[in-house]
Amino acid sequence: MSIIAEHQENLTPKSVLRHRPIGAVPGTVPITPRISRLKRKQREPHTTGGMPSTAPAKSATSTLPVQDSIHIHWLVLVGLAMAATVILMIGLQIALAWGATTYDDLKFGRPRTFQLDAVVGQNDSTSHKTHFTAMNLGGRIEILEIPGGDVSHARMLVGPTLSGDGADLMPVTLKLVDRQGNHHPDLLVQCGSVELWFLNKDGSFVVQ
Repeated sequence: MSIIAEHQENLTPKSVLRHRPIGAVPGTVPITPRISRLKRKQREPHTTGGMPSTAPAKSATSTLPVQDSIHIHWLVLVGLAMAATVILMIGLQIALAWGATTYDDLKFGRPRTFQLDAVVGQNDSTSHKTHFTAMNLGGRIEILEIPGGDVSHARMLVGPTLSGDGADLMPVTLKLVDRQGNHHPDLLVQCGSVELWFLNKDGSFVVQ
């Protein structure tokens, strides 16, 4: 066998050898840089041609002009004061009306009732007085009279009829006044601005 043939037999086949890039150092593998690192190194282009400024950004509020204080016209203040006064007056009226109604509820109840005992000279005496009960029944005033406390002789006196808002809550009161000077007092019925007299005549009360 020739020397050339013997040398070729000792050579390794090319199919067994791994491919490696030309110029690479034996025993090293080329490192491919990550895409994230490449993006991090890239910088945005500057259109001005100058170097990017490293100075801190100024606050947006520092460039705003200082506004002058707001001046309110005196007529606006007057209008607000008048509106507040009107609201206060309405509130006071509502409070007073509520207070008056509550007071009447406590004093006269519902329906409004008023009672009176007195000697009027109609089969009565200081020990057996005549009893009066005045009631506002839905705006209609009625007075129950019990002479000398005797229920069997009870009489009903029809008083005035009221109208308007809240007429059924108007309190009714009674008063005895000796207008004739004969020691037989007459009966005065009062309900708000309405007054009605019952004369004490011939042992009973009659409307004047």
